[in-house]
Amino acid sequence: MGRYQRALLLVAGLLAAGSAVGQTAETGQRPMPADSSSHRPETDVSDVARRLFPRLLSSARDTAAVAPGRRYTVLLPAVSYSLATRGLAQVASSTAFRRPGANMSSVVASLAYTQNNQLVFSTISSVWTAANRYYLVGDWRLMHYPLSTYGLGMHTTVANAIPMDYKYLRLYQSVLRQVRPRLYAGLGYQLDYHWDVTSQQNQRPVAAVSEHRQGVQGSSTSSGVALTLLYDSRSNGINAVAGGTYLNLLLRSNNGALGSDANYQSIIVDARRYLRLRPGSRNVLALWSYDAFVFGGQAPFLDLPGTGWDTYSNTGRGYIQGRYRGQGFLYTEAEYRYGITHNGLLGGVVFVNAQSASEPRRQRFDAVAPAAGVGLRLNINKHTRTNLAVDYGVGLQGSRGLFFNFGEVF
Repeated sequence: MGRYQRALLLVAGLLAAGSAVGQTAETGQRPMPADSSSHRPETDVSDVARRLFPRLLSSARDTAAVAPGRRYTVLLPAVSYSLATRGLAQVASSTAFRRPGANMSSVVASLAYTQNNQLVFSTISSVWTAANRYYLVGDWRLMHYPLSTYGLGMHTTVANAIPMDYKYLRLYQSVLRQVRPRLYAGLGYQLDYHWDVTSQQNQRPVAAVSEHRQGVQGSSTSSGVALTLLYDSRSNGINAVAGGTYLNLLLRSNNGALGSDANYQSIIVDARRYLRLRPGSRNVLALWSYDAFVFGGQAPFLDLPGTGWDTYSNTGRGYIQGRYRGQGFLYTEAEYRYGITHNGLLGGVVFVNAQSASEPRRQRFDAVAPAAGVGLRLNINKHTRTNLAVDYGVGLQGSRGLFFNFGEVF
């Protein structure tokens, strides 16, 4: 191994082992195992770095799992590429911790600047209190986000893209309470505010866009109360193991009394299931369905559901963000996750997905856009099961690109 490769691995190791920040609390609770299906030891990037540089990293501590009262933080500067951003420079941090008797909590924050002059700051939190009594989930974003739009429905082409520019504030925060084991219900507030919105229709105009003038020029506000019903049997939302199930039903009512430009409702159904096809294997077949609908009024154009506008911007690998959009949006995906190395340091995935957006006039689903791809996984932190994910997806009309994630896609 060359000098430069070793130096890169050292940097990655320091970032990952950086990590084990936080104090160990004397709770008397036994830590939950990372995966009860196998007792094979796992290796992450920090383990490799300690072997290569034992004197430098000899003080790094190791534990069998994330114990209550202990916090793990990974700081990762990265340079990447995506269809929506082109080149991207980003600093991301992921903090994971566990309260006594609770699921794994995580807070992911990032600051990114892109080749398309986009500036994005986001913080996404998923926090469980002791014994899973309460669940706090947040999605906060502040963005300057020039990005083309393609109109509504499935019968659009890349050639008819309309360049857009806007600034965007998203504030989503909900508090859920456990009503039964693994079942939660709660209320929240959600705000979508777009301003300084401009579009350049230099090419042939897309009729579907002109039907939604609000939000295509000027500004738009959607503000409403969200009611959430959640079933979650996963112990780790960062990287779920086989046997877990996640079902989230969110009903949002936007109202002028709360500052919304239009009165309308929306519903999102997010379902995930994680299966093991062979006993004793760590490989996982992950299934995902994400469906969103707007009803009871007309939402601003930029607030309609579409490709890549879920919480983690992960729907539609193989397509640019916002490629398909409509009052209704259907999405499904299957991903097979497997180990490449026996020590768990490197893994791979194969995935297929399909999406459909309703047509603007009849609100029917006339066509489906499939995509498929492969990816690699690097084990950044074995205690929190945090992976660095790099995927390559291919869709229709020559659409293809790289997709990066800090943690699993779903």
